[in-house]
Amino acid sequence: MKKVIKKIALLCLGLVLITGCDAIQNSNSTQKGTAIGASSGAVIGGIIGNNVGDKNNSVIGAIIGAAIGGAVGNRIGNKMDRQAEAIEASVPGAEVTRIGEGINVTFDENSGVQFEINKAELTSEGKATLDKMAEVFVEYDDTNILVEGHTDSSGRDDYNMTLSQKRAQSVTDYLISHGVASSRLKTKWYGETQPKYDNATEEGRVKNRRVELGIVASEEMIEEAKEGN
Repeated sequence: MKKVIKKIALLCLGLVLITGCDAIQNSNSTQKGTAIGASSGAVIGGIIGNNVGDKNNSVIGAIIGAAIGGAVGNRIGNKMDRQAEAIEASVPGAEVTRIGEGINVTFDENSGVQFEINKAELTSEGKATLDKMAEVFVEYDDTNILVEGHTDSSGRDDYNMTLSQKRAQSVTDYLISHGVASSRLKTKWYGETQPKYDNATEEGRVKNRRVELGIVASEEMIEEAKEGN
């Protein structure tokens, strides 16, 4: 599974308040979920944000902010491990990252969720990808999903903001139309304001034209975890 932690030395520095660096490196995703949900989660969240290129990335912030920690967080992390594996198996083009007690899924315009050029209409390939995502979300129905739209820096700021809004809403609407409860979904958009890659290069611009999903535990999952289920 792809790892969000690109600079392990920095992460270990943030994690020293919780446990030793070696312990974190050798832990599985569930154990990392428990650690990141602990009292120093805000510090760790900032480090993780820097490692993906944008410390203000709201998907990651939402995932870190939703962490419960402790034994409950451990149980939630275990369930999220299984859902992340299901997404990776169903949607090979997705960039799936387990963070704490949640999941971050990223699609750029070359990796699954594709739109018509300069439009918000999904291509047939984009719809096929979301068909598979919807199947996973319907199966794992005890999570909530944040959908975010982003663009590169080409064009006017206001145009990019509107385009990112429409594209994020297209993804949300498509998932709802394929059985995902609207109550589980929240939609946000940021235009060009949250680049993760260098907009000075074509490769960077392609990757910045993206949709991100943040998957966190619902109240139902949290209550079940508290009961030990």
